Formats: sequence, C-alpha cells, structure tokens
Amino acid sequence: MRAVVQRVTRASVAVAGETVAEIGPGMLVLLGVGHTDSDETADRLAAKLLALRIFADAQGRMNDALGEREVLCVSQFTLYADTSRGNRPSFVEAAAAAPANALYERVCEQLGAARGRFGAQMAVELVADGPVTILLEVT
Repeated sequence: MRAVVQRVTRASVAVAGETVAEIGPGMLVLLGVGHTDSDETADRLAAKLLALRIFADAQGRMNDALGEREVLCVSQFTLYADTSRGNRPSFVEAAAAAPANALYERVCEQLGAARGRFGAQMAVELVADGPVTILLEVT
C-alpha cells in the first residue's frame, strides 16, 4: 500500500463540479492499493498515519501526531504507475477495483476520514501547511 501524505490547512475533493468532501487543518492522504495488499496491510498503514508526527508541537517542531485534526483520503491507483519501460505508465501492480475499494474503505474507517468517491474523476484542491509531503509504503 502506498500513500502520499500532505499536511494541509484545508483540502477538498469534487466530482462533476460538486464538492463531496472537505476538511480544515489536518492531512490529505492520496492512497494507492497494490494487488498484494491485505487487511493487515491496510491496518498497518492506518496505524502509521494516525501516529505520524508531522504537525508542529508547542515549540514549533514537527513532533505532534494527527490528534483531533481532520483527514481527507482520496483513492489514487496511479501511485502504482510503473514507467520503467517507455513513457506510458503501466498499472499492473495496482489492485483490481473491488479489493482496492474494500481496503481503501477500511483505511478510511480507521482514520475517521472524509473521502473522495472511489473510481470517480475527482478534482482535489489543497492548501499546503508548510512543505510537508511524505511518501509512505507499507508492505
């Protein structure tokens, strides 16, 4: 399972011009599911995201976990793009839609996340909170 995590002051996702989810301060998670991922993989990633210390503490150091902040999680199968052969990405490592959706929903539930619409063409907007973008991979 792969995730790109962005610390945000706000973020939203729209489908066909309609906002389907939005958050204030917290994290935006772009989540990709691979074909070898399982419930255990999803649980490990969710636990890692909840414990990830990317927020400023009282001294201004990046030392606090998510806490009461919000999460917006958006499915992103393109995190499994393979461009090692040519210029057109291959997505053979990405999970099929049904198992990917189930694992995406599992992670979202554990995070208490607002979410995009799985499989839809989405427009994601964010206001980054500092230059904090983290790539996570859990196997």
